[in-house]
Amino acid sequence: MWERERVSEKNVDTMQYRFDGPEQAPVLVMGPSLGATWHMWDRQIPELTKQWRVFRFDLPGHGGAPAHPAASAGDLATRLLATLESLGVHRFGYAGCALGGAVGIELALRHPERLASLALIAASPRFGTADEFRQRGVIVRTNGLDPIARSAPERWFTGGFAAAQPAITEWAVQMVRTTDPGCYIAACEALASFDVRAGLGSVGVPTLVLVGSEDQVTGPAEARTLVAGIPDARLAVVPGASHLVPVEQPAAVTDLLVRHFSTAWQPLPEITTGHVVLPAAAPRPPQAPGVAPPQPAPVAEIAPAAVPPQVQGSPDPYDTGIKVRREVLGDAHVDGILEQTDAFSEDFQQLVTRYAWGEVWHRPGLDRRTRSCITLTALVAGGHLDELAVHTRAALRNGLTPDEIKEVLLQAAVYCGVPAASGAFRVARQVIREETTLPE
Repeated sequence: MWERERVSEKNVDTMQYRFDGPEQAPVLVMGPSLGATWHMWDRQIPELTKQWRVFRFDLPGHGGAPAHPAASAGDLATRLLATLESLGVHRFGYAGCALGGAVGIELALRHPERLASLALIAASPRFGTADEFRQRGVIVRTNGLDPIARSAPERWFTGGFAAAQPAITEWAVQMVRTTDPGCYIAACEALASFDVRAGLGSVGVPTLVLVGSEDQVTGPAEARTLVAGIPDARLAVVPGASHLVPVEQPAAVTDLLVRHFSTAWQPLPEITTGHVVLPAAAPRPPQAPGVAPPQPAPVAEIAPAAVPPQVQGSPDPYDTGIKVRREVLGDAHVDGILEQTDAFSEDFQQLVTRYAWGEVWHRPGLDRRTRSCITLTALVAGGHLDELAVHTRAALRNGLTPDEIKEVLLQAAVYCGVPAASGAFRVARQVIREETTLPE
């Protein structure tokens, strides 16, 4: 009934995976959330394998998978397709949670011919702000995964569930704690750069958008944005569930997935892949594995949204610059500058954005870590401590550790002078304390 394979340590193009279910059944792929492994779907497997051959995969560095970091959700989608290709799976349904949902959207946009149906769980077209995930990466780089692991139950589960299910809560903590830190940081960067709001109208497969009513990470508002943008989408809100809704309300999620994939499996294209069209599901008996869930809310039809117009022509250096500026300095800082810009300072801000960020910072000759080292040294030499605070935060986002920033400032002390470095150490120490402390 099931198979499991760990991919080669040398093969970065494929992923660690597991099959469950009959070999001749249509394939249903299930993608996990950041910090979770394929075991987050364990309670869905007995019912789903009655009709599907379920393929589960682990993200890089999760669950013992080889630690080959992926740069983006699109990169993860490419690796997933390479794995499925190697197994002869050409067309499939897909259900993904959070980061796994982002992978599903990338598949729908880049390879729509491969998808028969799609389910997006606790997903969003843009996950919070880039700053939030980059700060999480800074925390992991500085303190390891333990602070993130200890706070995982608060993000993933309602308080009542966490208190009533201590074994599952501890399982969640250990699952995050044993993830490879470098792969976790890379996944944070992937979520920070993920933004498909302008492309939702191009998702052309039947889509179920499923969310827990108490999800504080990607809640009902984000789910409604997905439904409004995807032409053939339905919304299901599961009461009494938070972010990791397949774990907290397994029976409700299973029931919704069975209904969706049984009735919204897109017909095969003219050139078939050997998979059969899925028949309608038989009625499912009640199931309550461990936790008795409430009945899910009805699935509601939502009218399709208009597709945003596409921008024509070559990109403006300003557009590149504002993107790089936000990635390096953070949305909050850039928004604050733009809000204070008036007619007198507007030309200066245009110049900085176009040429400092759209040209120099965007050049491929140096990576951003190196540029941060150079910038910190120059600011120490010039005594620009206000800007030093901004660029210390930027250096942390760009991958420098506090110890590496310390080494840069020690180097600057020798060549720029001890008094200048003394003030720089005070500023940098305060910034590092603020940025590497987990938010309440």
